[in-house]
Amino acid sequence: MSASDKLSAGMDKAKGKAKEALGNVTGDDEKVAEGKADQAKGDIKNAAAKAKDAAKDVFDR
Repeated sequence: MSASDKLSAGMDKAKGKAKEALGNVTGDDEKVAEGKADQAKGDIKNAAAKAKDAAKDVFDR
């Protein structure tokens, strides 16, 4: 997984955690949902990058 992929996924997850925490503190259910969606986006980016790396490993053999 490239450094930029890791950074992008990590930023999405961190942004999502912050939004979720803010939503919990303020009672804003929409912000909580946005935060969870951002975290899921980060998880998906991580999974895609890992799949890309695995495919590269298979084809480099």
